[in-house]
This record gives sequence, C-alpha cells and structure tokens, in this order.
Amino acid sequence: MPSLAELDAAARIVYAAMPPTPQYAWPLLARRTGCEIWVKHENHTPIGAFKVRGGLVYMDRLKRERPQVKGVVSATRGNHGQSIAFAAARAGVHATIVVPHGNSVEKNAAMRAFGAELLEHGHDFDSAKEAAARLAADRGLEMVPSFTMDLVHGVASYGLELMRAASDLDTVYVPIGLGSGICGVIAACRALNLRTKVVGVVSTGAPAYALSVAAGKVVATNSADTFADGVAVRGPDGQALEIIRSHADRIVQVDDAEIKAAMRIYYEDTHQLVEGAGACPLAALLKERDAMRGRKVGLILSGGNIDRPLYAKILTADG
Repeated sequence: MPSLAELDAAARIVYAAMPPTPQYAWPLLARRTGCEIWVKHENHTPIGAFKVRGGLVYMDRLKRERPQVKGVVSATRGNHGQSIAFAAARAGVHATIVVPHGNSVEKNAAMRAFGAELLEHGHDFDSAKEAAARLAADRGLEMVPSFTMDLVHGVASYGLELMRAASDLDTVYVPIGLGSGICGVIAACRALNLRTKVVGVVSTGAPAYALSVAAGKVVATNSADTFADGVAVRGPDGQALEIIRSHADRIVQVDDAEIKAAMRIYYEDTHQLVEGAGACPLAALLKERDAMRGRKVGLILSGGNIDRPLYAKILTADG
C-alpha cells in the first residue's frame, strides 16, 4: 500500500487542476438515519465525479515517462472516460474512449466536450473494454485500464481530505465499480493509521465483487443488470480484489429500488444531484441503520452524472 508521502505527492498533482471537494455533515440525513453523517461531495469535481483525480495522476506519469506517446484509449460507462479525456486534454494527448451502445447520452456529450474521440461498441462495459484493447494494439495507443495503482494514488486524495476533516469516523461506505474508489479510501485510512472501517457497496444486479470476496477469488458474472452504471461491472480486477479482501470490513448489496430511494432522499435532505453509484453508500447505510445508529459515518457521494430524463423519472416516482 502507498505511503502517506506518496499519497500527498499524488494529491499535489490533483490540486494543480482542481481544489479539494467539500465534506458536509447534513442534519436531515442524521435525523433520518440516527447517525452523524459526513458526505464527501465528489459530485463537485470538474467532471462531476471522483475519477478525475486518478486520471490526472495517471496522465502525469505517462507524460513524464513516455512523452512521445501517440495517444491513449480506454473503455468506460462515463466517469472514467471523462477523467481520461479531461486529463489527456490538459497533457496535450489525444484520447479515444470506447463506450457500450446505449450509454448515457449526457456522459457521452461531456466526453466529446473534453476533446475525446468517442466510439461505441458492445452491450456493456466489459465488451467495450475488449474493443478498447484491440484498438490499442491496432493503433499503437496506450491502453488506460480502469484500475491501476496510479489511479488509486490519485483517488486516495479524496480519502485524505475526508479523513483529515473527520478523523474519528467509525465507518465509511464506498461504492465499488472496478475498485479504485474503495482502494483509495483504504489507502488513505492506512496511510493515516486510522481504524475506520471501510464498507464496499455493490448492486444486487452486479454482485461480482461481493461474490469474489466471499469466494476468495475473482468470480465474474454473465451480466451487470442495474441502472447504476458506475457499479455495473461483471469482471472484477484481481489486484483490487486482493486489497478489498484484505482491508474492507464487509460488502453490502443494495437493489435498484433502494438506490433510487437513496437518490430521492439525497435530493430531499441535501438538494444534491446524485447518480446511482453515488447513492449506493446511503442506500447501504439505510439498510444497516439499526446496527449503525449513534455512530459517526462517512458516505462517498462518488458522482452526480445522470441523464435528465432518467433522473426526473426517479425523482417523481412514488416509494
């Protein structure tokens, strides 16, 4: 795991492009859950999601070590792609992003606006990832993975910010996509020598990491059936899995109805726009609130990128 000095060095790269994001203790959420809740607002970054931090650190190393790189390519459902597009544009590197068919219209528009060449392939993230790997070989591009320790070092900066602002948190809930977010929080907790418990949250429709932790090995699923695209992963990363198995306290599964309810609660109690993955931690806390009552809890609001028609439908739904 990275040292505090390494994480602080990565954070300085992040802060050259953006300021730290806020963390607020929201009283209505506290009243609703019986906990003191600190929300880490990663919906306030330049791309509206936490992943920009990892992209900046990855691209910094790439430009230093391979300044003549022809370009980069990666696969995404949206936030990782925005991160790479944003960081690549700052570094003067051409970015090609592969997304599955039917991907978020607004996330696609954002990636193009950051300067990326956008290609569509396959029906889900894993299919797009396979196409991106072929494209990297065909064009001689750098394939940017969705999980690597450079990404974790950058993402850990939000963990450092949260833990330094609220160092006595009992538990932090973190959504799990491919794993950089939760591994970044784990890295920050360990670097600061904290005993804070880290809880990963996945969708019941995309339970690959929960199944893999239980089995002690990578267990892929045939589908990732959830509207929360930030956690819609069917093939876990082996390195991320080992970190999660070794250091996470537990994994909680939440279904789409619970995620949508948490999105509505975020709007009612904080007036924050939250995407599905970003609402997963609150959904998990609500599921465990009887056991967690009276504790000081952190929730990673990982992003706020969701298409307007879908968000409007969720907000106006009953239940």
